[in-house]
Amino acid sequence: MELRQLRYLVAVAEEANFTRAAARLHVAQPGISAQIRQLERELGQSLLDRTGGSVTTTEAGEAVLPYARAALAAVDAVRHTVDEFTGLLRGHVTIGVVSGAATEEFDVAALLADFHDAHPDVEITLTEDTSERMLAALLAGRLDIALAGIAQDALPPGVALDVVVDEPLVAAVAPGDPLLAPGRGEVRLAELAGRPLISLPRGTGLRAVLDRACAEAGIQPRIAFEAASPQLLARLAARGLGVAVLPAPPPGAESAAGLRTLRIVEPEPRGRIALAWRTQGPAGPAGRALLARLRTALAGPGPS
Repeated sequence: MELRQLRYLVAVAEEANFTRAAARLHVAQPGISAQIRQLERELGQSLLDRTGGSVTTTEAGEAVLPYARAALAAVDAVRHTVDEFTGLLRGHVTIGVVSGAATEEFDVAALLADFHDAHPDVEITLTEDTSERMLAALLAGRLDIALAGIAQDALPPGVALDVVVDEPLVAAVAPGDPLLAPGRGEVRLAELAGRPLISLPRGTGLRAVLDRACAEAGIQPRIAFEAASPQLLARLAARGLGVAVLPAPPPGAESAAGLRTLRIVEPEPRGRIALAWRTQGPAGPAGRALLARLRTALAGPGPS
């Protein structure tokens, strides 16, 4: 039994696909298949079910996975322990980011670049996905850190967070929309009933907040357009295609986008993006170091 066989097994199980696992590990797909077949012959049990449209673990494979992950983690811990004696930080960090998470106050790209400059031997994998899937990936150990949209009271157990963005939601419309009136700055959520709404897709924190607020207001939202990018939502609204539900933009941004915004009330939903991680922290020192760097940046400079 070889460590690479265990690594291949874990990757295929997590990706549910040999081709995606090969791309993730930067190896040829036939090599992964051959090594896992060899492992199965040695153990005398099939670990993967290849008969369906996607690859799934057999009962034996599901039982083996925790031990395979533990063996790989133990080997990584040995390497990290030795590295600590030399002051060298190495390893691999996976971070997930929801669309629209980067802000001027929390520049993810700049923070990752600074971390890479300080620790060039740490490999960073950055992915973009829905908040729902990223939180599930955190709990499963496939992500170390996530910047995810958080619906109120929807945080799964086992996940800790620091809030990065907490803004009231607004209804963004094109100039001349019937909702607009001189001096008006708010709109009741019930007034949006029947209006075509432009929103992030299901699985995002912002959409969960909108759906929950509509249920509280007793209305059924009419979602006309969905897009993963808040910037695209704003552009669709600016063309008069509906009412975009977004976090309140920075001062001046709505005019630049050709929009007018009204704060949503009764209820008053808020858009929240949070830095999230498993409560026990990332498994490796590299992940823990990056999390510490991000949390320090979020806290801002201390008192002088």
